Amino acid sequence: MKATRTLQILFLAVGTAATSLFLSCNKEEPTIATIYVIDAAGDPVSGATVRIYGSPSETPPPPNTIALDTTVTTDATGKVSVDYSEFYKMGQAGFAVLDVEAYKGALYGVGIIKVAEQEETEATIELN
Repeated sequence: MKATRTLQILFLAVGTAATSLFLSCNKEEPTIATIYVIDAAGDPVSGATVRIYGSPSETPPPPNTIALDTTVTTDATGKVSVDYSEFYKMGQAGFAVLDVEAYKGALYGVGIIKVAEQEETEATIELN
């Protein structure tokens, strides 16, 4: 009887350790939005200002709503990347559909990006 109890405890300990190991292997991948800004000729636009933001689907928005609103500048290749990993929670279905606006001088463009959880999602904005 004492041997049976010892075996039960041993199996419980091994099972707990295996479960912990399995759960720790389920690593979260980054959730990144990448925007490419191009001109009417399809050439990359460096130094363009890009705003990526969420618009609440409810009017008025609920109190304590976390709004995603980021403004960044494109690099020499017309690209910006924003890492939203800190806002994604494991198990969440979907992440966000965000509005995008970009401008440089008199040129302006708009669009949306559907940011997928744990992936790098890309969109292209054309300035006119």
